Formats: sequence, C-alpha cells, structure tokens
Amino acid sequence: MSLQKDYEKELEQFDLSMAPPEEEPQRQYYFIKKCRALVKRMEQEAGRPLTASTVTFGCQMNARDSEKLAGILEEVGYRMVEGEDADFVIYNTCTVRENANMRVYGRLGVLGNKKKKNPHMLIALCGCMMQEPQVVEKIRKSYRFVDLVFGTHNIYKFAELLAERLSGSGMIVDIWKDTDKIVENLPLQRKYAFKSGVNIMFGCNNFCSYCIVPYVRGRERSRSPRKIVREIERLVDDGVVEVMLLGQNVNSYGKNLEEPVTFAQLLREVEKIEGLKRIRFMTSHPKDLSDELIEVMAASEKICRHMHLPLQSGSSRILKIMNRRYTKEQYLKLVEKLRKAIPDISLTTDIIVGFPGETEEDFEETLDVVRKARYDSAFTFIYSKRTGTPAAAMEDQIPEDVVKNRFDRLLALVQEISKEMAGRLTGRVMPVLAEEVNGQDASLITGRLSNNLLVHFPGDQSFIGKIVNVRLKECKGFYYMGELTDE
Repeated sequence: MSLQKDYEKELEQFDLSMAPPEEEPQRQYYFIKKCRALVKRMEQEAGRPLTASTVTFGCQMNARDSEKLAGILEEVGYRMVEGEDADFVIYNTCTVRENANMRVYGRLGVLGNKKKKNPHMLIALCGCMMQEPQVVEKIRKSYRFVDLVFGTHNIYKFAELLAERLSGSGMIVDIWKDTDKIVENLPLQRKYAFKSGVNIMFGCNNFCSYCIVPYVRGRERSRSPRKIVREIERLVDDGVVEVMLLGQNVNSYGKNLEEPVTFAQLLREVEKIEGLKRIRFMTSHPKDLSDELIEVMAASEKICRHMHLPLQSGSSRILKIMNRRYTKEQYLKLVEKLRKAIPDISLTTDIIVGFPGETEEDFEETLDVVRKARYDSAFTFIYSKRTGTPAAAMEDQIPEDVVKNRFDRLLALVQEISKEMAGRLTGRVMPVLAEEVNGQDASLITGRLSNNLLVHFPGDQSFIGKIVNVRLKECKGFYYMGELTDE
C-alpha cells in the first residue's frame, strides 16, 4: 500500500541525459526514474517480471525502514513478494545482539547459492549491523557476491545507490558514521492499509552501557511537528485509522528542534487530526516520562491505553551501572502516577537478567518491581554481551546456570501476573480494531484492543480495518475469545 502521492508527475520533469539535481528528495526521484529504465531492461533480458523482497530483523524502526525500501522497489518496477525466493533480496539487519549477526551470515550463505543459479539476482544489506566497521570488512572479504551495502543514516539514498549498482558491477558500499539529515516525501509500501508507523525522530542519546543502538543509529534528531502532522493527515486520507509514533526514546522528542516542542505537545496536535481513531507510540524511556505526557494520555480519547516502559532491572545499583538514570523508587513512582491517572492502562516492559555483577539481592529487587508494577506482559532477556559496549568489558559476568535459573523464575512470575491482568476485562464490551483473518481459523478475525491485547472473534474479511464492539467472553491467558455486539 503506497502513500497517495503523484510521483509520476514528479518523475516526468527529469531528463536522464542531464546531471541529477542536488536537492532532496528531487535527487532521489531522478534516480527512481533511472532505475525504472534499468529494471525494465533487465526484465526484457530475463523475459519475465522481476521480484523483490525485504527481510526485516529487529525493531519497529527497522520495519518502518523496510516499508520505505519496498516503496522504492515498487516504484522502480519490482514486484514485491514475501520470503527470500526473489530476484532482489534486502536484509534489513539488527545488531542489538551478536547472535543476530550470526543469523544474517548463515542466511547469506544460502542466498549466495541461489544467486549462482539466477543471473538477475541482487542482494543488499542495510540496517544497524552495517554500521559496524568489522561487519562491513567481513562482508567485503567473505561475501563478495553481495551487491549493495548501506547503513541506517543514508537509507533515503537507496534509489541512488541502486542506480549505481545497476549501471555497473561489483559491490557498492556506502556507510555514513552519522548524519543530521532527514529527507521527507519518498515512496513507501505499507504492510497494512489501515494502520501505519510514523517516524517522529531518529537516533538515541542515552548510551545505556549494554546497548549498541546509539553507536549505530546516531544522535537524536527530531522531525518537525508540522511535517509529522502532514504525513499523518495524508495517511488518514489514504484509509489509515491508527498510527504508531516511532522513536528510540519518544519522550525526548523535540529537544533538538530550533523551536523545542515536547512529546506531549506533539500528541495534542496529532490528536486533532480528523478521521484518526487511535494513536500509539514507542518506546518511552522512564527518565523522560513527564507529568504533562501522563495528563495528555489521561484526557485523550485517541491515545491508546498502553505504555511500554522498559525497566531493564529493579535494582537501583544495577540501573546506575546500566546508565539508565533513574532508580527503582523513581520507576515505581511513575507506575503509580500512570495507574492513578489512567486506571485501565496496560503496562508492558523489557527486563534483562544476568547483567554483569547482578547479585541474588539485585535480582530479588527486579522480582519486587514486577510484583508491584503488575505488568500486562514483559519481554524478558538473558543478558547478551555486545562487543563495542561498556558492559561487554565489565568483570563479574554471571555464570550461565545462575542466569538460567533467574530467567526461569522471572518468566514464571511475569506469566502468572500477566494472566491475572489480562483476565480483568472478561465480560466487558470493548472496541477492537480488526486487523486480519486468523491464521489458524479462517472463520475468525483477529483484532487488537486499545491496551494492545489480541482478540479473536467470528467475522470475515469485510471487518478488516474497522473498529467494532466486541464482548470479551473468555480470556485464554494472552488473548481473548469474543463476539460482536451492538452494545
């Protein structure tokens, strides 16, 4: 699903015999037109349409980037398909954990064999993993069949890089260390017609001691509120009823703008957009969660009753070593404020087990926060040493058997509380956004509550994209079975 913009009129003005313009995004429009001609020639040689696929690893920021890549591919003439059986495969990589890198290397080997049998096949690598110099060097030496390598900062240049590769031969590598540039109004292909992610900022300034993201995504830079609102208005005109505002730390949005704006102020502007029914956002950093944001959420009819508030550890001592810049007590105070202002809010979190130096007492502090915060769900992780971060060089790494024992205990507690929290809505009639036909039972539609819980109810394709009232008949632990109602 592409944004409704008449790119054809934009493309008609360019003469490919002339030099490309310097300004963006016109420069990329020029290269889109150039790529169209090159792809058409390849199709004629192949005697068939050419296909492309984006394979996404990692977070919702990466998923949104993949939609941008797919939009360009579609505009230049590729037909988008799922999976890796395509003429052009892009791996949009994640590097939060080192085993993610190993997965990419393994799958690259398989792609290399496919490429030997397909003379028209291209392989591209982009995303966070490509921001690591040692990774790029390994690709150059061991995976010479890769055609295009670029990172997180110059994704907007995809059409230009693709034109360079299609016009020549050999691997194209274009990695930027950082950028302050934001290029708007490029094509994208949405996964869903009725909901969409919207980047409000890029990068991260937090430098948590275990995290590689600030090093590969760069420093924080916020988009202007006017451009964000305009993009959402166009999305709503194109049938979108729900947006997810995306940033590594949305709570610090707007601090680096010429005229600073708070995230709460942005939400107020987004809420005014007619036709928009639901607003979600992630991720929120506890150190920047303001009273103003809580007030805006409490008063809003559009902002979903869901807050993802990463804890990481319940020990103030460990939080300090993690460079999280809040204490256990401050975090629980935020939870108390949220629950008081928005009684029906759903709280979810991230928790790391086995951070270097974590004692049994530290771990018990984490369990204490889980019991008091009563999360609807939690993403629980065993600490993974990440080369290039301060934590990777720390002494007192925790033995594997100790970490495993703690992880199992945490998971059992989280699941017990999550089940209790989910069940509190049983019997109520709630609005549900119908998202898709159920994968296991085609007579059911799967939708999502404002608090992000899934609901399965009888229905057909005609409901998809609509918000309907559903009675929540039975809680199955992490989802509901329901039925449509006119109430």
